[in-house]
Amino acid sequence: VKEWVSIKSVKDFTCEGAPFGKNLNNMLNKALSDANSLGFETKNYDGYIGEVVFGEGDDKDGLAILCHLDVVPEGDLSKWQTDPYICQEKDGYLIGRGVVDDKAPAVLCLYALKELKDQGFKPSKKIKLIFGLDEESGWACIDHYKKVAVMPKTGFSPDAEFPVIYAEKGILHVEFLFDIGTQKISSLSGGERVNMVCDYASCTLQSGEEISFNGVSAHGSTPSLGDNAIKKLLNYLASKGYVDREIYLSLFENDSLLNKIEDESGKITFSPNVIDFKDGVLSVKTDIRYPCTYKKEQIEKTISKIGKFNVLSHQAPIMSDKNGELVKTLLDVYNKEFGCNEKPIAIGGGTYARALENGVAFGPSIDEPCHVPNEKIKIEKLKKCYSVYKKAIYELTK
Repeated sequence: VKEWVSIKSVKDFTCEGAPFGKNLNNMLNKALSDANSLGFETKNYDGYIGEVVFGEGDDKDGLAILCHLDVVPEGDLSKWQTDPYICQEKDGYLIGRGVVDDKAPAVLCLYALKELKDQGFKPSKKIKLIFGLDEESGWACIDHYKKVAVMPKTGFSPDAEFPVIYAEKGILHVEFLFDIGTQKISSLSGGERVNMVCDYASCTLQSGEEISFNGVSAHGSTPSLGDNAIKKLLNYLASKGYVDREIYLSLFENDSLLNKIEDESGKITFSPNVIDFKDGVLSVKTDIRYPCTYKKEQIEKTISKIGKFNVLSHQAPIMSDKNGELVKTLLDVYNKEFGCNEKPIAIGGGTYARALENGVAFGPSIDEPCHVPNEKIKIEKLKKCYSVYKKAIYELTK
């Protein structure tokens, strides 16, 4: 895990043979090399995505374990207690960017396959441990895989929360555009990724005055766990009359518009996470996670009351059968290992489970947030997670 975390696998410029940049190319090569050294057959699909194969059988009827090796940017380094790309042990935890999301789970699944193989286990179906490189920002890796390889119908992604995620909300990323002119503001910016709560936003007025606010980053699906710097900046600018207060209210005080959008998968979340200003137009890129029984068109109609917007990306919600074999098997393994009696849950996050006809997300997080400074996970918990993944793979392919 420490070796994998040491590679800064943030998506950047593309180059020949490395569509997501040199660092992610190095990360994929490292993962596949480690799998080769453990005796597995591997394949690199044009630098987009890779796989580790264990067992034989028809690809479509196999078991997919979908992990990702890309990470979100580290954000404000001053908020890290350690170097985010030097994974360290502290107070019984491993700390580093990607240790929860999703490198440690990927390593655990790889070594679970290794131990099963060493014990002479022969799976009843082909197991594909798939390493994607673009989960955090576009899924071009999955798109490419489906063009050049065969994705199994069933599987899980060790990338979310335990006990088992049977439903994932729809994910709609939009860009609101507000015409505010250039009379008062010279420049304005904030945020790194639309799926990360903004932790720093700044503005320069035409007078030359510079204004900035700090916040706390969090995953875009759980904005309440963060402290949005854009909210602070727009509230200040509105209080001074530099920005129409209605813009601030429509983006950050819109409960009356959204609070009835809810079902068993939870309430809608709405998080403006990236802001920019050009030629008098304020751009606000916003992360929206909507409940599973709603349609994209319903959400678009509702948010049109906030202002003019462009759709940046969309992923439809998924909901698996809570009483199906996949969910029941994984839930039983988890409850036995952790000594509890949990039920399947729904989340606002989006995982590779959406790439499968019958897919769920399966840990490792219980109380460890990701996309935040000082991302960490207990070492003792990692040991339990390892046992859970090994038993889950065994039960699903015995």
